Amino acid sequence: MTRTAVVSGASIAGLSTAFWLRRSGWQVTVLERSPSFRDGGQNVDVRGVAREVLERMGLTAAVRALNTTETGTVLVDEQGRVTAELPSDGPDGATAELEVLRGDLARILLDALPDLEIHYGERITAVQDGAQVDITTTARTLTADLLVIAEGVRSSTRDLVFEDVETRELGISMAFGTIPRTATDDDRWRWLTTTGGRQVHLRPDPHGTTRAILAVARAGGLVDLERPEALARLRDLFGDVGWEAPRVLDGFETSDDVYVDDLAQIRMPTWHRGHVVAVGDAAWCVTPMGGGGASLALTAGYVLAAELSQKGDALQRFEDWMRPLVADVQDLPRGIERFAYPQTRLGLGVRRVLDRAMTSKPLKPLTAKFTQVAATERPLPELV
Repeated sequence: MTRTAVVSGASIAGLSTAFWLRRSGWQVTVLERSPSFRDGGQNVDVRGVAREVLERMGLTAAVRALNTTETGTVLVDEQGRVTAELPSDGPDGATAELEVLRGDLARILLDALPDLEIHYGERITAVQDGAQVDITTTARTLTADLLVIAEGVRSSTRDLVFEDVETRELGISMAFGTIPRTATDDDRWRWLTTTGGRQVHLRPDPHGTTRAILAVARAGGLVDLERPEALARLRDLFGDVGWEAPRVLDGFETSDDVYVDDLAQIRMPTWHRGHVVAVGDAAWCVTPMGGGGASLALTAGYVLAAELSQKGDALQRFEDWMRPLVADVQDLPRGIERFAYPQTRLGLGVRRVLDRAMTSKPLKPLTAKFTQVAATERPLPELV
C-alpha cells in the first residue's frame, strides 16, 4: 500500500524532502503558508555531502547555470579598500563552487518535483497523532502516515507538536534585500566590519542586481518591527558607517524583498515524535553565523527518504545520521560574536590584524577549514 506524507514548507528542506519521498514511492502533499512560491533571498551554497545529493537529483548542471557569478570574498574598510581576501579555492571556499540564490535553488527543486500536490496559502492549525497523523489546516483536513515540518526557524507547527524546543538567540540582527547594481559593484563578495558591532555586505547576483545585508550586534530585536520602523531603526544604526551603507539604506526603501531577522539557533533533544519529524531550520537552524543551512536542508531530505525506504526505526536512524553534521555547524567558537562584531575601535583594530594573519599564506589552509560544512566521510544511506 502506498504510504502518504504531508510536507509543511515549500523551501529547500521541504522541497528536497518532497522530491525524495515521491521518488521512493510515497504519495506527497506539500503545504506552504505563503500565498505563492517565494522567490528572492540571498546567497546560499551547496557544500560537502550535499553536492552528492544534488548530483543524485540530476540538478548540478541547473545550479551551475544559475551561479551567482561571485568569484571571491574580500574584506574592506570604511573607504572600500581591500584589507584581506578570504580563501575561495576549491568547491568549499568562502565563495563556494556551487553558489546560488535561495530563490533560484528553491525554484530548481520545485521545477524538478515529480507529480504531487502543492497547496499555497495554507497554515497548519492542529496536529493529532495516533495510528496515523491527522492534520488540520486553514483550508482542509488531511490524514497521512507522516508529517514533515520544514517551515523554518519560527515554525508554528513545530511548536504544536514538540515541547522541548530551545530558541537560542545570538544577539545578531540582519536585514537582507536586493538593490540596484552600480558601476562600483564587481564579482566579489565585499564585506565591511566596523565599530558598533556593524557589518555591511554586498554580493553580485546573476539577475543584474546586487544582494545587500546589514548586520548588527546587540541592537535589540528588529524582527517584530513593521517595515517603516525597521528601516528607520537601520538608518539610526548605520547612518554614520560610510562606504556603501547610505546606498544600501536608500535601496532598501524601494526594494520589494527586504527581510529582517534576529538570528536564533533551534536546538531540540529529538526531531521526531510519533508520525511527525522536523527537518531543516525548523529542527536545527544554524543561522548564517554557522553557514551551510541549505546544504543541510538538501541532505536531510535525501537521508530521511533513504532511511524510510528501509526497515526498522527510520526516524531515529535519520537523526543519528544528521546530528553530527548539524552539531559541527551549530557549535560556534566561544566569543565568536565579540570577534565577528567588534564594538570599539580597539576591538576593530585587533579584528583586522587577525584577519590579515588568518588570510596570510602560512595560515590560509587553516582558515579555509572554517568554510567546510556538511562534510563527512560516511557514505549516504541507500534509497531502496
